Amino acid sequence: MKPVAPGTVIFHRHRGYGVITSVNLLTGWVAARFGDEVRTLDLNLSHDDLQHADGEPIRFRRDAPDRMPHARLMAMVRELHRAGYQRLYLYSWPKPSGLHWRWHLFTGQRNWIDRAWREGWYGSGADYNFNPVMGWGDQPGATASELVSAFARFDPQGVAQALKRDEDHTAWFDAVCEALLPNYAYTLGWDYRDGPVPDHLPVIPVRRGVPAYSGPPLPWPPGWTKLWTGGRALVTSSFKTNPADAPSGVVR
Repeated sequence: MKPVAPGTVIFHRHRGYGVITSVNLLTGWVAARFGDEVRTLDLNLSHDDLQHADGEPIRFRRDAPDRMPHARLMAMVRELHRAGYQRLYLYSWPKPSGLHWRWHLFTGQRNWIDRAWREGWYGSGADYNFNPVMGWGDQPGATASELVSAFARFDPQGVAQALKRDEDHTAWFDAVCEALLPNYAYTLGWDYRDGPVPDHLPVIPVRRGVPAYSGPPLPWPPGWTKLWTGGRALVTSSFKTNPADAPSGVVR
């Protein structure tokens, strides 16, 4: 089945050919523009009998889709680790609103606090709901291998910086992926106002209807405990938590 995303050309039996402008995979609704009409039309993939431009029907998957990309990112990073790009790290943490989780890839030194920012290497589950891509020229529903290829084409210089060894982190990440994928992901963000840092890695489901995680307790990343003492950040770090009333666009 072909992917459906903004820019997909569709055919409607009453409207003719049009172009999708937005997609919400949680509800199955899309917005499309037909001909020279200025306003978009909201259509439901379950009931409106939409087709691709070549006549292939568009079917809405009844199973709950991923509401965030973190599990797919974990699978991609795992593939890159196995290929020798072990200095690639995935950080994920909740937005101040608690409604969505952010993600951030970085390379170089394993420094979760002062990690380097690179354009295109971070995003949010809030955007993923309506446009289920990472932004590297990848396609919705791309496999881990396809994501690796798209990511390498998008920023080959950045990916090359990860071509170094970090065996203890790679072993930890592989074990976490084995326990969590494909239904769960981890989060590393923790605010001391939420209480002491938990003993084990917090786990979050990536789609609705998934039962609570019941697998083995997972450790934090290697060296992570050195960042904390008594539930607070070490004085020597530059970590700052978001104020409770911070705008959702604030990153750190």
